[in-house]
Amino acid sequence: QLQLVESGGGLVQPGGSLRISCAASGSTLATYTIGWFLQAPGKEREGVSCITSGGGTINLADFVKGRFTISRDNAKNTVYLQLNSLKPEDTAVYYCAAKIWSSCAMSALAYDYWGQGTQVTVSS
Repeated sequence: QLQLVESGGGLVQPGGSLRISCAASGSTLATYTIGWFLQAPGKEREGVSCITSGGGTINLADFVKGRFTISRDNAKNTVYLQLNSLKPEDTAVYYCAAKIWSSCAMSALAYDYWGQGTQVTVSS
């Protein structure tokens, strides 16, 4: 059974950067498409980015293009989300999710496995 654990969140000032990680255990992450989602208080969970198992396809939501970058290191069973030029409206809990052997999707409904989330707070 695949298990996902996010880490790397924290408090950062506007304009700052963070790298958050999604580490997998229980199965080989290389066979999974991974998505990153955020959920702000009182709002729906929203797709941020996804990357296919081999890294050949990457999608980014329009509101993070040019600021966020997704990458993966299958040898380390880890997927990363680099967050640059952070804005207060990026404040949310960030979740990673996985689905096996399939195309990128930005809908939470498409994913089968979820981590517990990591809080990112952008504030001065």
